[in-house]
Amino acid sequence: MAIGLGHGVIADRAGELVATGMWWPYGDSHATVGMIIVSPDHQGAGLGRRVMQELLAQAEGRSLLLYATVAGKPLYERLGFAPYGEVSQYQGEALQAAAPVLSDGMSLRAALPADMAEVKRLDRAASGLAREALLAALQEQGECVLLERAGKAVGFSILRRFGRGLVVGPVIADNDQDARTLVAHWLHGREGQFIRVDIRADASFANWLIERGLQPAGSVIAMVRGTLPVAPGAARLYALSNQALG
Repeated sequence: MAIGLGHGVIADRAGELVATGMWWPYGDSHATVGMIIVSPDHQGAGLGRRVMQELLAQAEGRSLLLYATVAGKPLYERLGFAPYGEVSQYQGEALQAAAPVLSDGMSLRAALPADMAEVKRLDRAASGLAREALLAALQEQGECVLLERAGKAVGFSILRRFGRGLVVGPVIADNDQDARTLVAHWLHGREGQFIRVDIRADASFANWLIERGLQPAGSVIAMVRGTLPVAPGAARLYALSNQALG
């Protein structure tokens, strides 16, 4: 899926793949960068920098977003990236979780193909990015639920197979309670299943996730080279689809 949505470069040494890097365009103004990987046997030789320089050349003219490890941060800073936030990863075998309790006027239902326009609208309002191709790929591979208030869509979340189990993301909502509701929907009935969610570090429900079996598994630093996208709506991006694609 990542290769199909983006562009990239590999480093090859005598027929051996030793490094990779990719970028994903979201419209003409922005892109994300990720999967910057260098083989342990070839680290320290400048391959990461060379891969990044090629990606910067390919994405010329776009502002770039990425999520950096502590080890990778100095390289990205030397290439003009600046930190602006943090994302924390939580994962583990889910404990028993109650179904979310909805307040009056709220409803939660499976998103239908006819809801795609609303899903795109909410995502654009929260991210400021044109991520239609990403959303279509995520919906094809997973399940999407739509949260409505008085019949109007106010949030959504997607669950799909990923890594060791399942990942919840993206999660789009206009407040912490709605975001918890969208995550709780996927945790309910999945006791013992391995689930991961990558949330913004300023979200208030980290302890809530821990109580439901998802333990902290590290953080990454959100960085930008250029300008941040402007999110035009009240909705917020509470959880990433993954750390490469945003």
